[in-house]
Amino acid sequence: MPDPDEIQTEVTSPTEVTVKGISKALVGNYAANIRKWRKPEPYKGKGVRYIDEVVRRKEGKAGAKKK
Repeated sequence: MPDPDEIQTEVTSPTEVTVKGISKALVGNYAANIRKWRKPEPYKGKGVRYIDEVVRRKEGKAGAKKK
């Protein structure tokens, strides 16, 4: 994705992307657009998530039958 003029992104590690800018609204909107590419899924927890976000994990099909 090309960055807008007011926003800078940097990859601090292979699993972290930092989005910086002057306007909080523009930074949040751009981060939401990045996240739209791959939302966190509830079974394996993979995907793009915010640093303070907690993904609730679900049990799979085999986990429900273990009674």
